[in-house]
Amino acid sequence: MTPAVEAAKRAGIAFDLHEYQGVELGEGDYAVAVAEALGLPPARLFKTLVASVDGQLAVFVVPADRQLDLRAAGKRVMLADRAAAERATGYVVGGISPLGQRKRLPTTVDESMLAWETILVSAGRRGLQIELAPADLVALTDATVAAIAKLA
Repeated sequence: MTPAVEAAKRAGIAFDLHEYQGVELGEGDYAVAVAEALGLPPARLFKTLVASVDGQLAVFVVPADRQLDLRAAGKRVMLADRAAAERATGYVVGGISPLGQRKRLPTTVDESMLAWETILVSAGRRGLQIELAPADLVALTDATVAAIAKLA
């Protein structure tokens, strides 16, 4: 059980877990490959990115088939280095979840998630996704909803 799954259980929200295999980090677009492995449209699976915004770490959740629009995310924004992201969240890259992080970071989710009844995000380890309602993700992370994604 990961901290992300524990957070969802504690909150009493409805969720489903989805396991997948055969997707290796570093082989093309990891998040799109995960969506394909699960038989889902990439726009419904969301990846969790950690970035530095004016020197402070923040989390951005965007569809698998999109990338973070750094300009829309704020001034002086750049993706955090792997070690900093792992240290702050308590998760390894490829398994970083917006839920149950070691240190709660400010979170922004792309508004496209609202088009779906449920979405999937990492459940806190490679090979496991958690499916939940977008509103539950926003509530559990105290996220801001904004247009932060652009075509890759």
